[in-house]
Amino acid sequence: MPIEIVGGMISPFEGGEGGNGSLTAARGAGRRAFDTGYITRFVRAHEAAGFDAALVGYGATSPDGFSIASHALHVTDRLGVLIAHRPGFAQPTLVARQLATLDNLTGGGRVAMHFITGGDEADQHRDGDFVPHDDRYRRTAEYMEVMRRTLTADKPFDHAGEFYKFEGAYSVVKPATEAGIPLYFGGASGPALEAGAKHADTYMLWGEPLTGIAERIAQIREVAARYGRSPRFSISLRPILGATEDEAWARAQEIGDRTEERVKGRDFSDPGVRRNQSSVGAARLRAFAAEGDVLDERLWMRVARLTGSGGNSTALVGTAEQVADALLKYIQLGLSTVLIRGFDPLGDAIDYGNELIPRLREATKDFEPHKELAIP
Repeated sequence: MPIEIVGGMISPFEGGEGGNGSLTAARGAGRRAFDTGYITRFVRAHEAAGFDAALVGYGATSPDGFSIASHALHVTDRLGVLIAHRPGFAQPTLVARQLATLDNLTGGGRVAMHFITGGDEADQHRDGDFVPHDDRYRRTAEYMEVMRRTLTADKPFDHAGEFYKFEGAYSVVKPATEAGIPLYFGGASGPALEAGAKHADTYMLWGEPLTGIAERIAQIREVAARYGRSPRFSISLRPILGATEDEAWARAQEIGDRTEERVKGRDFSDPGVRRNQSSVGAARLRAFAAEGDVLDERLWMRVARLTGSGGNSTALVGTAEQVADALLKYIQLGLSTVLIRGFDPLGDAIDYGNELIPRLREATKDFEPHKELAIP
């Protein structure tokens, strides 16, 4: 089974992150012109580059993800969308119907949802959610359960849980294909592990060193086995490519210097600066970043260190061949999806399609977890 390659984030703001509520609030990105044409160019470039799907981000200050996804699907022929969604603001029965409707309108098999429960307390509060961190993950678990049941039930059902209660819940519209609506999930805390292992089709991981990813996969598989499940796994990384290795590291240096200038005056290593940060995944990245700016030969941690590891902030640096080889080492741990996006979102997506993605496709065309892979 071939690996899945996801890009993104889709944003109407050129160069924007597409879903980080704290960053957009700080930068005032919402005051920039909303550029529909940029969305079109962005997703068509991803389709041409050979991506399977692109991520639609979520943040409390961001444009509506369903609307962005709908436009992306209608201006491309094959590209799928992975819509990030934060439970707690719309009922799971309603969102299930929205997903199934969008799936039918766009030919089927191109829509998936990524559940982000939220580790940034300030961003939760912007949309009026003051539910504590651990409780939010129990809510997400219940949300995913109800959503999946709504998408598959052949008759009305009742549900009475800790966070939701429904009587006669039902959707006349179902997903357009047998594949349904795949559910992705991310989270590193204990409550997150329980929720994702029990309900996710694909468990998404941030770009930790190989030993950290192996540890996470083993933990998730152990919990999932208790529920008779075997989820797929994804890793999110930001490749920085160069024609030579020296050129790639020089580009990384420039990116790091720009990032350092942008965050000047904010010491993200100070707990007081990140007082609203409850993300266990970000804490793990901060711990790894404290070990050094370069781990596993080419896993670059400087941006993670400078920004307090907010979101997808670790990179693989090198030539396309070297980065593909590094990605294959992750894939051999049991990953079946890679989410790659650059610090120059559009330009890097185009660049990945020239050599990196073709190399990954060729090396994984007969992919099986733990099978030895080699870069062509």
